[in-house]
Amino acid sequence: MLVTAAFTAVLALTATACGPTEDDAKSEPSSSASAGATSDGKIAIPDDLKDRLKAHGIDIDKWKGGEWKNWDKDKWLREAQDYINPIIAGLWDPDRMQDADKPPEKPVDNDISGDEGVTDPTPAPVRAVGVQTQYHDNAPESGKLFFDGPEGSMVCSATVVKDPAHPGKSNMVWTAGHCVHAGKKGGWYRNIAFVPSYNNSGLSTSELRNNPPKEKVAPYGIWWGTWAQTSQQWIDQGASVGGLGAPYDFAVLHVTPEEGSGGKSLEETVGSALPVEFNAPAVPKITDMTATGFPAAAPYDGQKMFQCKDKPGRLSLAQDDPTMYRIGCSMTGGSSGGGWVAKGQDGKPALVSNTSIGPVTAGWLAGPRLGPEAKGVYDAVSDKYADK
Repeated sequence: MLVTAAFTAVLALTATACGPTEDDAKSEPSSSASAGATSDGKIAIPDDLKDRLKAHGIDIDKWKGGEWKNWDKDKWLREAQDYINPIIAGLWDPDRMQDADKPPEKPVDNDISGDEGVTDPTPAPVRAVGVQTQYHDNAPESGKLFFDGPEGSMVCSATVVKDPAHPGKSNMVWTAGHCVHAGKKGGWYRNIAFVPSYNNSGLSTSELRNNPPKEKVAPYGIWWGTWAQTSQQWIDQGASVGGLGAPYDFAVLHVTPEEGSGGKSLEETVGSALPVEFNAPAVPKITDMTATGFPAAAPYDGQKMFQCKDKPGRLSLAQDDPTMYRIGCSMTGGSSGGGWVAKGQDGKPALVSNTSIGPVTAGWLAGPRLGPEAKGVYDAVSDKYADK
């Protein structure tokens, strides 16, 4: 979740994508169409994507020329079948990526003592530790997610995960639902792109401002979201205030490279992908979890990768909703969507959650426990591309 300036004593979800929202229409889990590449290296827009754009009165050339900035109610597409994300080559250049550091705000009540669900005592703060560079050597699956909303460019964190339909060749990325869709009063964000091992060498902000080569900022390329899916609960309930939908705040992207990858998948390109563990052990049986992300709200600047490791506790926002995991962590907005890793049932590292909410002032983070709904989203994205 991305947290913005804290002028009230409330907790803010670590979401990175909450701009002003608009209509209240119902919708279904998300989807998108992919843009392929022609033999001459130019981006080819699939006919089904063109047709869906035309259905909303959108001309693809005008869209790529800047019409995507139109956030009028009828242009902020909400329905599942309306997710569109045509590649705009060169849009996410190093300068624009560095400027994309707005953390949206998703406050929840500071006092949750009256909750009727199971909530453990607030964990002691854990200071986030900078990941040692090169990031790729220590957290190759982790990266930064960029996207545009009504208030400008925003950021989240994300993780490369395995694709059961394509062993060893995954193009799937895990993040938070609020990093791709604004929830019940909004629609899909635009120009969603994933950069694995962003700023791999850990260059300072001043060094990044000094026009470093693109390979320093995006050493493994820029991967555009060709398809996105989040939970129906997040689409129907998710809100920029109150923590609504947080127990279902997860999403899966299928991605494709902006430039040719030589036929390699994302997993092959970065050399790794994490399995996803659904229905991980109950909190008392988990020794620790490690959350990874690119916190952007003060005192961080979004340019470096951090981690927090802690034994999780339980957080319940509503009695009828699944209980969330909670750990002590000082990461702020921008870390939203970043993967939480723990020992899987086979004893190897697995993704078991993602950052969803946390306090404005920092101190702890909470993430959803991945159950049937999360597995449904994951399987749907894998199945969609199973024969491709």
